[in-house]
Amino acid sequence: MTFKQWLHGLGAAIIGGAASAVTVVIVAPDQFNIYDPAALDRLGSVILVSALVSAALYLKQSPLPPGGSQ
Repeated sequence: MTFKQWLHGLGAAIIGGAASAVTVVIVAPDQFNIYDPAALDRLGSVILVSALVSAALYLKQSPLPPGGSQ
């Protein structure tokens, strides 16, 4: 696996985690109403945490490939 492929996979994991977090709007619309600024902040927090967890899981599965930026 090249560094570019690894980086692509990491980006995909982050985007996938963030996209999955948006489902909380469907599950709990009273808590994550996109028209309420406070709820939008909560949604942002959920998206950030989900993206970080997905990135961590990707890094656990596929650590940085040897060879650096080749």
